[in-house]
Amino acid sequence: MSADPLVSVVIPTYNRAGIIGRTIDNIFEQTYRRFELIVVDDGSTDDTPATLAKYGSRIRAIRQNNAGPAIARNRGAAAAVGEIIAFQDSDDLWNPKKLERQVRSLQRHTSALCCLCNVQMPTSERGPSTSFDHSLIQPPEEEGLWLNPLDVLSTRFVLFNQAAAIWRRAFEKVGGFPEDLKYMEDYDLPLRLALEGPWTLIREPLVAYGGDLLVSYSEQAKKEIVLLKRCELVVYERTLNRLANRGRYGSVKRNLKRRHAITRRELASAQITRSALLSLGLARLSAVVDRCRVALFRRSPWFPKVIFEDISNHIGQPSSK
Repeated sequence: MSADPLVSVVIPTYNRAGIIGRTIDNIFEQTYRRFELIVVDDGSTDDTPATLAKYGSRIRAIRQNNAGPAIARNRGAAAAVGEIIAFQDSDDLWNPKKLERQVRSLQRHTSALCCLCNVQMPTSERGPSTSFDHSLIQPPEEEGLWLNPLDVLSTRFVLFNQAAAIWRRAFEKVGGFPEDLKYMEDYDLPLRLALEGPWTLIREPLVAYGGDLLVSYSEQAKKEIVLLKRCELVVYERTLNRLANRGRYGSVKRNLKRRHAITRRELASAQITRSALLSLGLARLSAVVDRCRVALFRRSPWFPKVIFEDISNHIGQPSSK
């Protein structure tokens, strides 16, 4: 491990000429200076290429035919030469110390495969919130080695792409983002990484979520709700297949099977036409029952909470195993 490992920052972008410059400028404000910036233009039809050209050799601009964000991220990662890969979206902003905090966290906890920080979400009617709030993730300390990421991720999604810094060797080992999924690729990759080993967590929000991509993504997902639920089922099925021959992970398997069953019912509901009033009513009743079951599970002692490595017995020593 280098004293100051090179970080490859990868930004996929598509028709974001109006804001991609702001995101690039924000990256150059990082206090950690050993990084390369790779921007993958996913077939933009606006002025994005001209905007990227203004940065000259300060960035590595890659252009490809429009293929979607998963393929664009993998394309950028394949071109990366850094030991650590960090992904950013073209409408989000990073705290200036984001990379520095994450690199140092990975250096302190050498068994960790990636570092995940918190994300400041847009203020809602309930006030400010974070990605950890939404995912019911409550780290016991400001920063530490997260021992059970798979247990937690088997029960809920956590914002990942713009908040993670991943050892490139781990990213390559699990195969990167799945390129055959239009949705949920940012859930499939974290599950595969979590299966390989512990992560580190940083409780402070080091990313400001722009939300522009979320709005367009959500609107498109609503139009393709059946496809969204099918992709979600694929993620659960693939993870369960990976766990099939592993004797451990009994609770993880149960959690994934529970979510798989709920998603199958949500898919069936999405496939029901409005003309089938009786079936639609039954589907809505089933959805209400499922929401109640989830709410009860989240309040139960079986709902997995974040577990950090106990460093009380070796303060001052590296916290790797």
